[in-house]
Amino acid sequence: MKPDPVLTAAQMRAAEAALIAGGTSVEELMQRAGHGAVKWVWRMSGGRAVTVLCGPGNNGGDGWVIAEAIRARGGEVAVVMAAEPATDAAKNARALYRGQALLADASPRGEVLVDCLFGTGLTRPLSAAYLTLLQRLAVRHDKLVAIDLPSGIEADLGQPLNKDLPANDLTIALGAWKFAHFLMPAAAGMGTQKLVEIGIAEVPEAALAIARPQFAAPGAEAHKYTRGLLGVVVGAMPGAALLAAQAAQRAGAGYVRLHADAPLAASSELVVSTQPLAEALNDKRIAALLVGPGLGRDGAAREKLALALAEQVPMVLDADALVLLAPRLLSQHTAPLIATPHEGELRALEQAFELPGSGSKVQRAVALAQASGMVVVAKGADSVVAAPDGRLALAHRASTWLSTAGTGDVLAGTIASRLANGADRFSAACEGLWLHGEAARLCEPPFTAGQLAAKVGSAYANCL
Repeated sequence: MKPDPVLTAAQMRAAEAALIAGGTSVEELMQRAGHGAVKWVWRMSGGRAVTVLCGPGNNGGDGWVIAEAIRARGGEVAVVMAAEPATDAAKNARALYRGQALLADASPRGEVLVDCLFGTGLTRPLSAAYLTLLQRLAVRHDKLVAIDLPSGIEADLGQPLNKDLPANDLTIALGAWKFAHFLMPAAAGMGTQKLVEIGIAEVPEAALAIARPQFAAPGAEAHKYTRGLLGVVVGAMPGAALLAAQAAQRAGAGYVRLHADAPLAASSELVVSTQPLAEALNDKRIAALLVGPGLGRDGAAREKLALALAEQVPMVLDADALVLLAPRLLSQHTAPLIATPHEGELRALEQAFELPGSGSKVQRAVALAQASGMVVVAKGADSVVAAPDGRLALAHRASTWLSTAGTGDVLAGTIASRLANGADRFSAACEGLWLHGEAARLCEPPFTAGQLAAKVGSAYANCL
């Protein structure tokens, strides 16, 4: 699947301006947005009563279009006017509406409240009157749908501008995804997310939403080495490396080999080498290495990390390896590197590379990628992939059941497998993240990290 762009508020304004300059009127864009959104509102309402809360701007104009479309379908709909339309396009949409319009002091009840108060352009908190109105109407409806973005959310940073904003059951992005659709804490309150196309052209250098990759079956001449030999370095806690290896076996690599100091109780499908690591890493057939899960943080762990980085092999660094990593260790390494830090490891890397650690998660990941030369997968409830060349991708929210021990090891193994299989490091990171999220979706909750690893193969099959 071709990934969708993720636009800043400024990029979205520029994209709409380009459409208008090309001959598409604001009114036509409003009609496209409203009629695209109404199908999702209609499905959620099931034909029951809908209230549309319209603000003064073009987001409110979208609401007037949605309301008229529901009325024309024979649905029960009313508009609550938070304010009179203030833009020409919104005034035109208001004039075309033939249904019931209520003032802001009204208190209708219904199945669905559609929030068209404010959208992407909001940069300051909602006034007390607007916030109270939104809250009052929200509690009088069973479902809440936000159009473009929930009112009170800053589009680029994913931060709420007000406290106590109501949670949404559905958020319908208009034209393109915005950063807030992916970033915490805002994304947690958006419910299910849908995208309505309005004809936005491709935006150069835009961030991307990670989409399902497309894989192919191995060719007739394929064998385990052509599909990639992944070496997984085992440390003080071998269970983490075993989890990573189990996931890696199912994510594309043809051969997964554990490099341990002593024999391990591993399945017969996994190869365990006890050859000294310095000698084992001389195997030129190794396509990629994974270092970090369960590595430990003592002198032996530091030595293993240094030995691995001395080899010019594509590599994924995770967990303890990120805490031990220092810029000097990267000075001679020229092969592709991927780092997969969670929040605590991200802070440790920022300290190591003398970065301030300020700004949004996106800004922090970009800064670290540029300072370190690594592709950075800043993982967590929201996950961001940043490359040193400026490429940026964001993952849709995955299952909250991933909040259990070992799932990060599964992610590292999945990404490392894609790297060994031949994907470039940015693609490997994005593909691994998608497979990880899809595997979680396929698991029956609550699930363990081992159950998650077992589902990676099914997730991969969904990409064939």
